[in-house]
Amino acid sequence: MATKFKVGDEVSWNSEAGRVSGTIIKVHTKDFSYKGYTHHATAEDPQYEIRSSKSDHIAAHKGAALTRE
Repeated sequence: MATKFKVGDEVSWNSEAGRVSGTIIKVHTKDFSYKGYTHHATAEDPQYEIRSSKSDHIAAHKGAALTRE
């Protein structure tokens, strides 16, 4: 089972630009649409919206892609 995170947690993830870090701003437990794509999420496997600490960019990732800072 993937690590569970909550709003306010500091996390990092790999992107095409290298390692990025940020703060979780929302936890999704149901499918949601973001940037024209449907992201699949459940209570057992949520997706997280994260605001990058450097660029204020918002990303959506599953917990398996994230590492606690």
